[in-house]
Amino acid sequence: MANVCRQCRQQGTKLFLKGARCLSPKCALTRRNYRPGSPGAKSGGSLRKSEFGRQLLEKQKAKAEYGIRERQFAKIFKEASQAHGATGEVLLRLLEERLDNVVYRLGWASSRAQARQLVSHRYFTINDKIVNIPSMRVKPKDIIKCRKKIEIYKITVPKWLKLDAKKTSAEVLREPLRTEIETDLDEQLIIEFYSR
Repeated sequence: MANVCRQCRQQGTKLFLKGARCLSPKCALTRRNYRPGSPGAKSGGSLRKSEFGRQLLEKQKAKAEYGIRERQFAKIFKEASQAHGATGEVLLRLLEERLDNVVYRLGWASSRAQARQLVSHRYFTINDKIVNIPSMRVKPKDIIKCRKKIEIYKITVPKWLKLDAKKTSAEVLREPLRTEIETDLDEQLIIEFYSR
């Protein structure tokens, strides 16, 4: 837990890696709003970052926010760079279309880590087929259903997803647009990092 909260402090922004805890007064960033291990950070001192440092930090922030490891993130970036369209938008779209992220966006989990665990434990079906791969990508017209009883969290469902009234199933209407992706990531810095 401390390691996860340390990532938020390192980035200087809430990544909502701990779900409800990030909204409570117990949030590490709320209690200690300075970078971990930074000399003089408590007294207001700041570290100057090079261009490379800013790019690296943005990539690390994206990895932490979506809960992806280095090799997997590099693979997704490679796929985004080879696809048609703006690389940054395609990258964010590919990250958003992961099943664990969709479960989180639908409010069926308080964090992406919890969503990954629920998917791994076979809580969901896609088009009536049981799935247990969190990195699986959803497509338009996919129907996602919850097989077991879970707690529903109050989250604003994006427009590219449709949640039914009983909140036990959802449909992927289309691919997400950049304006519908709730993140403060600067995808241009990530592109610059991989373009070195």
